[in-house]
Amino acid sequence: MTSAASADTPVAAPASPPRTRRILGRVALVLAPWLFILLLWYAVRASGLISPALVPAPHAVLAKFIELSKGRLPADIWMSTQRVFLGVSLGVLLAVPVGFCLGWYRGLRGFIDPVINFFRALPPIALIPLVIVYFGIGEAAKTVILFYASFFAGVIVMYEGIAQISPIFIKVARTLGASDVEIFGKVIVPLTIPHILTAVRVALGVAWATLVASELIAAQQGLGALIQDASAFFQLDTIYVGIICIGFIALAMDLALRAATRRLVAWQDRLA
Repeated sequence: MTSAASADTPVAAPASPPRTRRILGRVALVLAPWLFILLLWYAVRASGLISPALVPAPHAVLAKFIELSKGRLPADIWMSTQRVFLGVSLGVLLAVPVGFCLGWYRGLRGFIDPVINFFRALPPIALIPLVIVYFGIGEAAKTVILFYASFFAGVIVMYEGIAQISPIFIKVARTLGASDVEIFGKVIVPLTIPHILTAVRVALGVAWATLVASELIAAQQGLGALIQDASAFFQLDTIYVGIICIGFIALAMDLALRAATRRLVAWQDRLA
């Protein structure tokens, strides 16, 4: 009797790893590539392949970061972030409707696509002389450069995404008796949101990559200006600080957008 009862007793599933261990595992996974880069940095400097005078040590860059944080760095970060935010906002606001029209109307796309790709291929830095002529050397010129980079990056992502929306969704909605307004509001708009968010992410990355070029236009503040001022006096540690700040601010913004994407398109099937 006892053996039969014990045979019927369900076997307990193995306990899941403690929450603390999972959190520590995730932290280690995130920190591992940065630790590898740090070790590689020290290794390159110690190897002698490059003169140590040309590769400041990570701890020296950290010391310079702390020093600049007590001076101009916060203002530079704020100014550059403002410029990127304004340029990306204006660029995406125009890129979304333009990209939607190009993706939705095949005839329009075939007509204007060569022009879009022509201007997209032009590096923003090549336009600086013309921008100075037409917009001067103030904030408007810097915003125009960032707008230009953001707009064309956003347009490409938008119209490629819209063009790939399956027409089956629209056909099903029409079969169920939906009007054009209902199709647009309940089918097209939800399917468009992921592409809008992707366009913002791509435009943001391109804008940060273009920031230094935009701040070539007589900028007194900004991370690009910090890098340029440091390059004039061969202050490599300051250049590293500016570059690393740009990278981490862009990374933080991208992570925020990815988190927003996961919440806004939770209905969408994703591999990751």
